[in-house]
Amino acid sequence: ETELDWTRTELTAAITLAILISALFAPLAGRIIDFGKGAMMMALSCFLGAICLIWLSLVTTRIEFYLIWAILGAVMAGSLYEPCFALITRAKQGQAKQAIIFVSLVAGFASTICYPAIHSLSESFGWRTAVQVFAAVIIFVAAPLMWMGASIVERNGRTFPVLNNQPVDRQRSFLNTPAFWFLAIAFLLLAIVHGVTIHHMFPLLADRGIGADSAVIAASFIGPMQVAGRLAMMAAERRISVNAVTASCFLFVALAIVFLIGTAEISTLLVGFIVLFGSAHGVVSIIRPVVARNILGGKNFGAKFGAMALFYLAGSASAPYLGSLIWNFGGYDRLLMVLIFLTVIGMALYLVAYRLSQATNN
Repeated sequence: ETELDWTRTELTAAITLAILISALFAPLAGRIIDFGKGAMMMALSCFLGAICLIWLSLVTTRIEFYLIWAILGAVMAGSLYEPCFALITRAKQGQAKQAIIFVSLVAGFASTICYPAIHSLSESFGWRTAVQVFAAVIIFVAAPLMWMGASIVERNGRTFPVLNNQPVDRQRSFLNTPAFWFLAIAFLLLAIVHGVTIHHMFPLLADRGIGADSAVIAASFIGPMQVAGRLAMMAAERRISVNAVTASCFLFVALAIVFLIGTAEISTLLVGFIVLFGSAHGVVSIIRPVVARNILGGKNFGAKFGAMALFYLAGSASAPYLGSLIWNFGGYDRLLMVLIFLTVIGMALYLVAYRLSQATNN
């Protein structure tokens, strides 16, 4: 921001662009996984991402900057959580939950390593060199590991055949089922609630009367609470159904926002907000593919989850702007009430999708 003399809005707009393009490419990534080419896609996406980072370290114009982030959006669709979890779920079917939890627990420490590393490298050598170092790590460490790990999962997995010999309308027949739309919109609403809360975290807390130092400490505990939520899910998975866990996540998010509203009067409620909000999001991020398979079925799962990811990522990308729009019309008090409303509607839509799937199965 300082070196290039660009506004923060211009910089963050590039990230929003990347998320939107990632959403558009998510269905294609799902189809590639269905064809058994997930390992190749994920490894090549990693490598292309590293090339983009090298290019980013040399950027001098806004056009270049936005073009790089646009390509990175497509790369994200082929290499991050969404394709990884779709690959695992397609290969392991009903046994995917444990593997997804394990991957997310390990990946959950990425921010613990990356934030200090990028800060230290940037302070010592400049941001351009720091980006180049990360590109080298991706090329020589991440991409090879991605290829080996994803190849093993695909090779040893039990998969449904791809129904490619059927007409396109039959391959996409899941789009005609109400359960898909209820489920996709439910998670889209949850993505909006999460995105608005995260992107407006500091002004929200300031509006509640929370000091800057306390706000930073509180925000730093959301990541650990995500890991804690995943560990709690591992401990309780034999006693609680996936449906109960998912419904609880919606409920926890709604209660977390209620606690956030209450921090204006009782500051200690901030602890409850962090615990409930962080743990719920940590579980949601890993349970979505499991829920999608349970409700929509395993055939052509990559395409189904890719289509769902389009909705989820679109919600995440639009959240900062939607939050600002609502804030302009009523401040943060009204925004928080809207977030509670969206969460409750999302939970209702999820429960309808679950009931429809149960009726279909029966």
